[in-house]
Amino acid sequence: MESAEIRRRWLRFFEERGHTVVPSASLIADDPTLLLVPAGMVPFKPYFLGEVKPPFGRATSVQKCVRTPDIEEVGKTTRHGTFFQMCGNFSFGEYFKEGAIKYAWELLTTPQDKGGYGLEGDRLWITVYEEDDEAETIWRDVVGVPAGRIQRLGKGPNFWSMGVPGPCGPCSEINYDRGPEFGVEGGPAVNDERYVEIWNLVFMQYVRGAGEGKEDFPILGDLPARNIDTGLGLERLAMILQGVQNMYETDTLRVVIDKATELSGVPYGRAHESDVALRVVADHMRTSMMLIGDGVTPGNEGRGYVLRRIMRRAIRNMRLLGAHDPVAAELIDVVLKTMGEQYPELLTDRKRIETVALAEEAAFLKTLRAGTNILDTAVTETKAAGGSVLSGDQAFLLHDTWGFPIDLTLEMASEQGLSVDEDGFRRLMKEQRDRAKADARAKKTGHADLSAYREVADRSGGTEFTGYTRNENEATVVGLLVDGLPSPAATEGDEVEIVLDRTPFYAEGGGQLADTGRIRLDSGAVVEVRDVQQPVPGVSVHKGVVQVGEVTVGAAAQARIDLVRRRAIARAHSATHLTHQALRDALGPTAAQAGSENSPGRFRFDFGSPAAVPAGVLTDVEQKINEVLARELDVTAEVMPIGEARKQGAIAEFGEKYGEHVRVVTIGDFSKELCGGTHVNNTAQLGLVKLLGESSIGSGVRRVEALVGVDAYHFLAREHTVVAQLTELVKGRPDELPDKIAGMLARLKDAEKEIDRFRAEKVLQAAAGLAESAADVKGVAVVTASVPDGTGADDLRRLVLDVRQRITGGRPAVVALFAVVNDRPLTVIATNEAARGRGVKAGELVRTAAKTLGGGGGGKDDVAQGGGQNAAAVPEAIEAVRRLVAEKA
Repeated sequence: MESAEIRRRWLRFFEERGHTVVPSASLIADDPTLLLVPAGMVPFKPYFLGEVKPPFGRATSVQKCVRTPDIEEVGKTTRHGTFFQMCGNFSFGEYFKEGAIKYAWELLTTPQDKGGYGLEGDRLWITVYEEDDEAETIWRDVVGVPAGRIQRLGKGPNFWSMGVPGPCGPCSEINYDRGPEFGVEGGPAVNDERYVEIWNLVFMQYVRGAGEGKEDFPILGDLPARNIDTGLGLERLAMILQGVQNMYETDTLRVVIDKATELSGVPYGRAHESDVALRVVADHMRTSMMLIGDGVTPGNEGRGYVLRRIMRRAIRNMRLLGAHDPVAAELIDVVLKTMGEQYPELLTDRKRIETVALAEEAAFLKTLRAGTNILDTAVTETKAAGGSVLSGDQAFLLHDTWGFPIDLTLEMASEQGLSVDEDGFRRLMKEQRDRAKADARAKKTGHADLSAYREVADRSGGTEFTGYTRNENEATVVGLLVDGLPSPAATEGDEVEIVLDRTPFYAEGGGQLADTGRIRLDSGAVVEVRDVQQPVPGVSVHKGVVQVGEVTVGAAAQARIDLVRRRAIARAHSATHLTHQALRDALGPTAAQAGSENSPGRFRFDFGSPAAVPAGVLTDVEQKINEVLARELDVTAEVMPIGEARKQGAIAEFGEKYGEHVRVVTIGDFSKELCGGTHVNNTAQLGLVKLLGESSIGSGVRRVEALVGVDAYHFLAREHTVVAQLTELVKGRPDELPDKIAGMLARLKDAEKEIDRFRAEKVLQAAAGLAESAADVKGVAVVTASVPDGTGADDLRRLVLDVRQRITGGRPAVVALFAVVNDRPLTVIATNEAARGRGVKAGELVRTAAKTLGGGGGGKDDVAQGGGQNAAAVPEAIEAVRRLVAEKA
């Protein structure tokens, strides 16, 4: 049975039994504590935590998931993979243990010709929590599983919680006996390789308290409503139904292995080491395509780094298998064709996915060539010094200068028998990242534990947003936090976080910045609101400072936004929608939104594009936008079922999570998008939109920045002034400026070339004198000197080679010259054939000199180049070169 059919049968079975089919959420987690969705229940987490009321009583899904903690184990075991699909059925207060157990048994054991999976019941083993008498009774007396195939296990394997105080409950796992060829008998309590877990039923019925680990926490009582959360691993079931040895040989991965075999010439099954590499390629390429499909782009932070890491591991393993040419295009083709049957959006978005992936492959191959040489040098030096640990400084230099991921450094160093000082590397990285992370965290969640906000939501029911139609409204203070802690009151000068029962303030979201303004209490107290966030769904937290008086919980208040700022942001947001549609019209549907920020009078818009947008196209886009403004189109908003919005062609944003009902913003006959932000009433209110330009912000992602309204006018006014000044300087008309300035630049370029020629001649004039100054070091003519600062690398290299050829008579010769360029030392060293015959090599000399200078370098035995950070160490580096020549000669 193919994986796509397993998926279809799952959804059909539960839909026929009253479950709402919920499409897989994006892999980009809608949860600030997660980078990516690691489990099937994550999209339902707000319902289980009671943050949001579920719109259905029972649901089912096949959720895309990515887990990377065990990435080094991928390919080595039969079960570790980074991407997997979790089939789940969920009940929110409807059926419980008996219903979940009966559904699971029915679907697994019903014959395939009647819509089930057709597993033999006598090969299924059950585990239950050691204290769960009820579950065991249902399995034994209701379903009919013999007592001998039901095993009780402890809290670790058979009790579920989120690791924090909240919902929890016992589990019951269904395991499949793969037969004696996979190990000894005795059930899953004895051998989990033979008895493979395929389905886990979680019975959420208790509330747990604080504690450490999986077992050390108290049970505080019963949940008010008991829920069901189950998960069946689609790949594990496919492994069983397709009769293969491991998940890598199932239909969606084996075809990728076969393509990797074809490209590398290494057959699968020949050797364990090459089999592991082929499995890594198959798993990682599939995961990469699924991540890119959901809008993730390669980067050095967060989920972008996860993608970069796994994609680069796949490419490097292909090189280890012997495929040194680019291979991503053919592997991508196989993955998209295979997974496209289950996720058609992969095929419709194929061009964008390919563009991002191929650009990352090209960038990595370039990095690999440069970084590998530097790493090999560092490894050689470490071993020569008798060390077994590559320093954190060297690992950081590889990462910071050459873009070499630390994981790749660890892997390649390990292959050569070295470990890496990870603590030193992490310390250096931490110094770069700490402040930015702290600022971002404080901005999004304030300084409070999220539970404080949830308590407000539970007590008051959240915040009603009135800002679509109101700029001010009366309200009541229902929550107050000072220094991150709930407080009954706050006084003048306190930094506070205030929750109102209703507010006109827009909380930052969907690319739109938050409103600012003031909250005035009936008591006379005034709070200046500087930011508004929603740390938990439905709760708007107004962050600001008490300017006058005392703020108390329960006080009546008047909330008023800064209307000038709101209107400027609304103009920017409406302009963003127009820009999105105009770009799609010009470039096609691949120009999908990848992010935005709408601030007063200006916006930035990120979109997918395989290459830079030509200036002419950008000009046409800008003209089209402003033509729409002149048409004075009305801007309207309507709430409707998401299905209806899709029928009407409304554009949704990548990575956003939408409910059953959505808000659709329509701009005349030009644009229609799902959006929760604030907008103008008519396009004429925008006045003017000026696109400042576009640039790359990542593989396959471009960014347009623009000004709107008065800000756009001010920009054009300044531009006009500059043009007037230039026309005065060049004594020409505005339309003559391009030709006149181009002529000036051409003459300047010619002059610079002439200056370079004179400088090179001057440098080479010193060659004869330097050759005559050669010192004899154990029979080797050694020339060492510092040349005038500012001498470039090319000129320094020419001078070194010129001096070397002037040392004649068959004498062994070494020429080591140093220069300082932009306060950074540079060295080029050359040796002749006679010196190399005595064991004196330029590459070794450069590494010694560069190390003294606080940097690195490398090259061939005859000529090598290096540099560093410490210009003051040049004399010391010269002496280090002389000493090494003496040792080698």
